[in-house]
Amino acid sequence: MSKLTIGILCGLAFGALAAGSMIPMSFPDKRTAITAAFLNRFSIGLVIGASELPFAPWLNGMMLGLLLSLPAAIITKAWAPILILGTIGGVVIGYVVGIR
Repeated sequence: MSKLTIGILCGLAFGALAAGSMIPMSFPDKRTAITAAFLNRFSIGLVIGASELPFAPWLNGMMLGLLLSLPAAIITKAWAPILILGTIGGVVIGYVVGIR
């Protein structure tokens, strides 16, 4: 299986996990919030799978997970949960993509 395919599958799983964890929460526009969270986390997997950075795979994932999580953290001001989960998810996806 290609790195891109693995990244897409990991992104789908990470996005579903993020969206699922938001279901019990209350938001003014819940559908938009859950869709945005899914797409943000899915994009982490997609970009990690498509990237060819010259570092260890887990480090690539960490950097991309953090970078792609920053806009959502800035907008929502929920810095810790968004950045920590995005970075951890990026590390895990980077590792999984790297062992293919």
